Amino acid sequence: MKEEREKIAILGCGWLGFPLAKSLLSKGYEVKGSSTSESKLEVLKNAGILPFQIHLEEHQIIGNIEDFLKETDVLIIDIPPGLRKETSTSNEMTFVNKIKNLIPFIEKSDVQKVVFVSSTSVYADDFPIVEISEDTQPNPDTESGKQLVIAETLLQSNPHFKTTVIRFGGLLGEDRHPVKFLAGRTNVENPDAPVNMIQREDCIGVIEKVLDFARNDKCEWNQTFNAVAPQHPTRKAYYHKKADILNLPLPTFAEDSESKGKIISSEKVETILGYSFQKEI
Repeated sequence: MKEEREKIAILGCGWLGFPLAKSLLSKGYEVKGSSTSESKLEVLKNAGILPFQIHLEEHQIIGNIEDFLKETDVLIIDIPPGLRKETSTSNEMTFVNKIKNLIPFIEKSDVQKVVFVSSTSVYADDFPIVEISEDTQPNPDTESGKQLVIAETLLQSNPHFKTTVIRFGGLLGEDRHPVKFLAGRTNVENPDAPVNMIQREDCIGVIEKVLDFARNDKCEWNQTFNAVAPQHPTRKAYYHKKADILNLPLPTFAEDSESKGKIISSEKVETILGYSFQKEI
């Protein structure tokens, strides 16, 4: 008897969500995808994704969120906090309020399982540099990190559905590399801090592994995973090498102060999910 295709809804078909949707389609899933941009809907449709224009706001959701969530087995939330004000003085819980606004719609829907794409920014840099696992208590020192931790807790503590959180390191992919922002800059801090990066292909691979393991009952839902490539060169060594490869001016680093940082362990992804990272950073 042919197994019914699992239905996935991806809230946020952007830089990561769109290639993820295409990959899931190729593996036999039915996929709905959302974008805030009307012009993107045709692109989604042409790729075989059922498109929805949905805009998550603090006090309302613009778009047909009920139909988007209808008859959905797993909801993947992939919307970045978009908080550039990295001060702790802001009391505006913009991102948290968006998630709070979304939760009642998930509760009323068919969705039983949620994947929440989070970030290793929930862990602060520290001195001396420490190794971090999923057992480490989050201690964010940025506004986006603080709001991500609250959003994770809101989702994972909800009794109406189960949420697995995936905390990705710095995202890398075609035409997306942080060295482009650092090229030629002077006095860049923390030269000896290790980098914690992950290629987009591996982000997709980890999410697919979570879905596959959950579907086959190999792994419990409602877990948290850190996902970072196993290579951790220092910021100075890494960015100098990448700038050299891309023919960009080398950044210079502040060598006169102690480097704060962290090493994120992905051992749980490798042991529990059996995932092997495919691409070096």
